[in-house]
Amino acid sequence: MGVEDVAAGHMDAEMGGGGGEEALVEAGTCTYTKIEKLQESGVNVADIAKLKAAGFCTTNAIVSVMRKDLVAVKGLGEAKVDKIIEAAYKTVSGEKSQFFTAEEALVKLQQVRFKISTGASSLDEILRGGIEAGCITELYGEFRCGKTQLCHTLAVMAQLHETFPGRCLYIDTEGTFRPDRIQEICVAQNVDPEEIMANIITARAMTSEHLNALLREAATMMVDESSGQFAVIIIDSIMGIFRQDFSGRGELSERQQLLGKTLNRLAKLAHEFNVAVVLTNQVMADPSGSVGATFSAMPKPIGGHVLAHASTVRLFFRKGKGDERIVKIIDSPNLPEAECTVQIFSGGIRAPEGM
Repeated sequence: MGVEDVAAGHMDAEMGGGGGEEALVEAGTCTYTKIEKLQESGVNVADIAKLKAAGFCTTNAIVSVMRKDLVAVKGLGEAKVDKIIEAAYKTVSGEKSQFFTAEEALVKLQQVRFKISTGASSLDEILRGGIEAGCITELYGEFRCGKTQLCHTLAVMAQLHETFPGRCLYIDTEGTFRPDRIQEICVAQNVDPEEIMANIITARAMTSEHLNALLREAATMMVDESSGQFAVIIIDSIMGIFRQDFSGRGELSERQQLLGKTLNRLAKLAHEFNVAVVLTNQVMADPSGSVGATFSAMPKPIGGHVLAHASTVRLFFRKGKGDERIVKIIDSPNLPEAECTVQIFSGGIRAPEGM
């Protein structure tokens, strides 16, 4: 069975065969209810189409946004929105409480959460398995530190997971995505490049507004069974287009507001569809560093507190000797601060030879 068959068949197996018309999707790694389910509560087809066009494709998407965001959807009045919200809450929770115990949360996580290998055993070790699904991982560092190389490697490795293989959604904002690099990584992993590349869906985002439009389209793809299961969303890089679109202190507040909304959208995609979200980020010199210090001050990631709070895991990349790079865990809710060495080679990244 090929990679594409595994990614698509994984969903069918969990749904008990075909099941494409069922509104409730249990895709092994995630459970969500398609928005069409609201028809049973009296929401008409035309209004559902309007919601889907605005990027609301599941009932969870409805209950996780502000009412004003739904009222802003063209063609939906306040009365209709109230009816839609009420129907969505009933569909999501039913008669059950939306609260649950920590023990129940642990069981659920163990059932659905998975980690994607980075290709480097040294990095997998400090991450306790790799890049985790269901949350946002930020990779930051100076240019030529290996961030994009890891992204290309993850696009391949996500499809090779033993239990939860899935497709990759790769949004390129700086023109650095290279299909030929994917081919090289496939050769190193001894897998068919054509099959792997067929499961990497990529787009070039030209502006921050364009990026958000692509993310709305991504939600539509992820509820489409014919697209197969997705495992990872990669944005390389997140802050480049925001810096381009908003310049100077006068536009900083507007930039951070849109950035916050974008990150919130990504967090919801990660949670709802149980995909790993990987963002690369640029850095700036730390202006607080003391003059004449005997050591180099660590550069700071851009994006401010908005990006810092949105990222579940932050990894700092810096250059080592030759083709080696040092990766350090800067922030994580469950991983201790640690660092390791990885090596960039023709097949992506790996642990240095001899380790």
